[in-house]
Amino acid sequence: MSGWPYRTFDTPGWQMTHMISTTPRQRPMTGARQVSRWAHRLVAVSLSVFALAGAVRLCAPGTAGTTGEPAGVRRQLAFLRSALDGGAGDQAQALFPEGYFFLHALYGLTWVELGMRLPAGERPAALREARWALGRLDSPSGRAPFSPGLTPPYGVFYQGWSNWLRGGVLSLQPEGHRDPAELRRFASDSAALGGAFDASPTPYLAAYPGQAWPVDSTVAMASLRLHDTLLPPRFAGTAGRWVQEVRRRLDPGTGLLPHRADPATGDPAEVARGSSQSLIQRFLPDIDPAFAAGQYPRFRDRYLASPLGLGPAVREYPGGADGPADVDSGPLPLGVSLPATVVTIGAAQVNGDATLAAGLAAYGELAGLPIGTPWTKRYAFGLLPIGDAFLAWSKTARPWVTRAPPAPPDRLSPLWRLPLLALLLALATVPWLPVRVRSRGRAGRP
Repeated sequence: MSGWPYRTFDTPGWQMTHMISTTPRQRPMTGARQVSRWAHRLVAVSLSVFALAGAVRLCAPGTAGTTGEPAGVRRQLAFLRSALDGGAGDQAQALFPEGYFFLHALYGLTWVELGMRLPAGERPAALREARWALGRLDSPSGRAPFSPGLTPPYGVFYQGWSNWLRGGVLSLQPEGHRDPAELRRFASDSAALGGAFDASPTPYLAAYPGQAWPVDSTVAMASLRLHDTLLPPRFAGTAGRWVQEVRRRLDPGTGLLPHRADPATGDPAEVARGSSQSLIQRFLPDIDPAFAAGQYPRFRDRYLASPLGLGPAVREYPGGADGPADVDSGPLPLGVSLPATVVTIGAAQVNGDATLAAGLAAYGELAGLPIGTPWTKRYAFGLLPIGDAFLAWSKTARPWVTRAPPAPPDRLSPLWRLPLLALLLALATVPWLPVRVRSRGRAGRP
């Protein structure tokens, strides 16, 4: 044999021809292997981009606050209005009894919150949208789940939230130029609520026949305190007696308002729970700041958690206790309630706990998987608009009746983001390890 790539060797007595490759032996890559490698690289790039975006969202400032306009909230409202126009209220009603009502109420309340931060001349859009939402509450669809035979009519849940939003609508109007019909309705509904509280042997009025939740009466009482800032005061005595009676009926295990109460006596019927406490703590400072100053630290100490060391979250049941999930709490992975965690953003802001509010909001920007466009923003792919509504309302929360209290001592470590950032770093780098190994293997071949 002769010619490249063969060489001939002469040895004494005989000649040997031997084939030698002058280049490293290479195995051609099949189409399937090539597709597999490109698919792996695509996944690695996607995970790296996702991790980088998550780190940016986790550290971004301004997603919640009591001053200015929290980033993205107006775009959330644009998404929510589109969803409501498309029937999201009826869809929410199919999920839980107050779905239609809550989705419209929170939409209107968030517009009130934004409008309050604007000069009077820039409030017409906020006022228009808040009135639109109030009109949906004051309709057959808004009243459908509630009983007209209760005291007050349709129950304390319906009347309390409606009255709070009605007072918010009036708050957006300059004093001396408020709509007379809206003022009369607010005064009339407030009188009905005040009379019901004054005549009741319990501080917790019924929301449904034979059922009472303290959180509903808390909202209603806050609306009476709001009345006394917009109209001549008349409910200070009612509020004072209410707080006194509530103090006598606190949950003995936590020292907080119970989740559910006996409708006849007001005695605790269920342990305090995060899904209702987060709302209660949102409204208590507007009722009695001194009472709220003692309640909020108790709530934070017993319900704030960091499962697996990954970020702040709020438990449904107090630390050391567990219980079943339901429509109020949602699923409870590691004991955490997503609704309670979201609403606690607002509770923290109203109680002056800006550090916790900012931390919870930042965690929501990571875990909530937000999708934004120049016009809209939605969380969890927009599958549950009621969640977007609670989040927008919570991120804009601040006291309406009293001033924000002094900030409580921080419970959230300034280093709370580090475990999450380490997890995101691992997510960004681990998929590239096989690529690196293959690259080093090729570089080490002769």
